[in-house]
Amino acid sequence: MGAIVDAWSWLTTASHWSGDEGVWQRLGEHLYLTVVCLALSCLIALPLALWLGHIGRGGALAVNISNVGRAVPTFAVLVLLTLSPLGDRDGDWPTIIALVLFAVPPLLTNAYVGMREADRDVVEAARGMGMSGGQTLWRVELPLAFPLIMTGVRSAAVQVVATATLAALAGGGGLGRIITAGFNTYNTPQVVAGALLVALLALVVEGLLVIGERLLDPMRRRRTTTGATRGAGVETVNPATV
Repeated sequence: MGAIVDAWSWLTTASHWSGDEGVWQRLGEHLYLTVVCLALSCLIALPLALWLGHIGRGGALAVNISNVGRAVPTFAVLVLLTLSPLGDRDGDWPTIIALVLFAVPPLLTNAYVGMREADRDVVEAARGMGMSGGQTLWRVELPLAFPLIMTGVRSAAVQVVATATLAALAGGGGLGRIITAGFNTYNTPQVVAGALLVALLALVVEGLLVIGERLLDPMRRRRTTTGATRGAGVETVNPATV
């Protein structure tokens, strides 16, 4: 309990939040790494997973290969990339590449499974109505898979926020620098404060993604529209609206 009190005291000291080594600077660096890594991971994993889930071929192999990456320690990849010529040119890219490799598996797995678990009766009904493959993908399968896709995005985002602290060990920025500086000076309150900041950031990021999921869920909007239509006395049954 004393460590928490001391950490709170450290966090409420104004001088710890300002300057090049302050919390605001480190928080900005951490958010930059998180946003860039998550965006790149989504660009790599989601199109591939959606397409493989739509055609129903090769997805299991891709998911298994991506899951093998989970067995590779992220820190080991980060160290190897930092020692490579890439690390000499840009200190951020080794961290970004390592975090992207770490974030791709949950994105790929959840998106693929979500596509394959979309209600096949609804999908077949849409095809029977004459929808093309692209229309079925975007108007039927993707909305049905959206909750599971977002589960993968939330999982990847939280993992990236937590794992980005390793960037400090390779000389990068982020909240991990607060923790490593605390270890170097045997300042336990600073270490605990840094860990609390990372945990809080992870909770905030997940909370924002949950809110975003509820606001953007196409099925939720369509259920709301259908409910309002039925409340007005109009009954609609159309697989194309699923």
